[in-house]
Amino acid sequence: MTWDPIQKSARQAGGANLTDYERERREFSWPAARRSLRGLPGGRGLNIAYEAVDRHLDTPRRDQVALRCVGGDDTVTELTYRDLHVATDRFAGVLRGLGVGKGERVFTLLGRVPDLYVTVLGTLKNLGVLSPLFPAFGPEPIRERLRLGDGRVLVTTPELYARKIAAIRETLPGLKHVLVTGEGPAPQGTVPLGELMAGAPAGFEIPPTDPEDMALLHFTSGTTGRPKGAVHVHEAVLAHRVTAAYALDLRPSDVFWCTADPGWVTGMSYGVIAPLSLGLTLVADAGEFDARRWYRVLRDQRVSVWYTSPTALRMLMHHGGALAREYDLSGLRFVASVGEPLNPEAAVWGLRALGLPVHDNWWQTETGAIMIGNFAALDIKPGSMGRPLPGIEAALLERGENGRARVADGRVRVVEEPDVEGELALRPGWPSMFRGYLNEPELYAKAFAGGWYLSGDVARRDEDGYFWFVARADDVIKSAGHLIGPFEVESALMEHPAVAEAGVIGKPDPVAGELVKAFVTLNPGFEPGERLRLELIAFGRRRLGAVAPKEIAFDQDLPHTRSGKVMRRLLKARELGLPEGDLSTLESPARAVPGR
Repeated sequence: MTWDPIQKSARQAGGANLTDYERERREFSWPAARRSLRGLPGGRGLNIAYEAVDRHLDTPRRDQVALRCVGGDDTVTELTYRDLHVATDRFAGVLRGLGVGKGERVFTLLGRVPDLYVTVLGTLKNLGVLSPLFPAFGPEPIRERLRLGDGRVLVTTPELYARKIAAIRETLPGLKHVLVTGEGPAPQGTVPLGELMAGAPAGFEIPPTDPEDMALLHFTSGTTGRPKGAVHVHEAVLAHRVTAAYALDLRPSDVFWCTADPGWVTGMSYGVIAPLSLGLTLVADAGEFDARRWYRVLRDQRVSVWYTSPTALRMLMHHGGALAREYDLSGLRFVASVGEPLNPEAAVWGLRALGLPVHDNWWQTETGAIMIGNFAALDIKPGSMGRPLPGIEAALLERGENGRARVADGRVRVVEEPDVEGELALRPGWPSMFRGYLNEPELYAKAFAGGWYLSGDVARRDEDGYFWFVARADDVIKSAGHLIGPFEVESALMEHPAVAEAGVIGKPDPVAGELVKAFVTLNPGFEPGERLRLELIAFGRRRLGAVAPKEIAFDQDLPHTRSGKVMRRLLKARELGLPEGDLSTLESPARAVPGR
């Protein structure tokens, strides 16, 4: 099915931060953009925490609400920029008092509570390296990341410590300090954070900070090997700030809700750093996903810009548009998504149910910030990633038989023709580009070739310059001479009213090489059976022709990563009886975590 472009509207584009895309791309430069940052007083460098908090202290924003935390019981806790300054200074002083210095790793294992944001920014003030952990991780994924990251400090809750840390503590000799939040007794071997904060000095001067000083350590989701630690530096704040203004249209007057957990890169780049650097009000919800709860948060907090995931949107679609219309969402003016490709249906559903289209964008842990997006002042092509941001040069590289960019004598060939698939690549030089994989220089070197960063994603570019995701290079299905991207097949199946979600893999076949097999989750009111299976196969053939799935299985509990993506490689491993590999990012079917 071909989807008509969603035309930009006055409500969307009027007064947008980016109004003339072509001119902005021509005139943009990172050095010029850097002038929007304050920098440490006295020319002492660039520090993320200063740009997120302290830069606002001599402006009227100092008494504006910076952070509004909605508790699981719906209680609301607010911190102004002045409050955040005082608390982060004290936490930085706590670290200094413990002898934790520059470059030492501080891990968080916390929900979306004020202590998390104070820890993140206080660590950065002290020139520590912040590495967030997702609270739903089990003990082994936590242990592995603490070990790989050489964690010195862990900030967590007594309950999480008892369930996930106590049993592995002795295997982590480098973990010197475990600080626990809350007012109750601290478990043996831990220190109450509240007591340390109360005894810490009220002021803290941020030391000179080189923009290239290591600031953040984000572990990528493991596939078949162990997680990799992507290193990011203080200069990344420039890209966070600029891309949030362009791709999310964020302004100081906004109330912004990023549903991604700060344990993931989205939740850190756009759930902490970018919005605070722009001086707006950030909403954080500590509750679990529930459709009515989410609509209530949007309504009660008067959220104006909402950044969520395709998985979350599909879950809301599952409840129907009528539910959304029960709530006053008139405060919303911009909706965006990230984490996996946004199916065309979801972009259009947003227009019907929310009165606003959903603007998809694309980036990775390694890029640190949004690279390609759909903008307020441009039409949306449903299903498209959008166009490169100002300051970002993106290209498609000719691929070899393994699906990755073909490299010959260190050179690559850029695909110039429209609608030809290639590996998506970016020209290095943007401020939030990762600076390495921790302790793995050879692996880092393999991520670059011919002057490009190789993303590992296969895409195409249409004649208007919009990019379209096809597949991860290692997900591409090769069937009877066709190279088939699973996302295209999944999106087509979701056009059928019975299908809520789909996961597509290639199944070995002696004749075709691989056959396309789809696993589908059904919407309420539909029952699995042979009749529906044949109907879906026929539906796929009408939509896709030769690349349609030959086999369909029903599965109401598709495996997802904790960041919301369908785990195709796990579907394939289970289908073929192969080792399942690293399952540290597998989400329990009973607990959906739709944000990334």
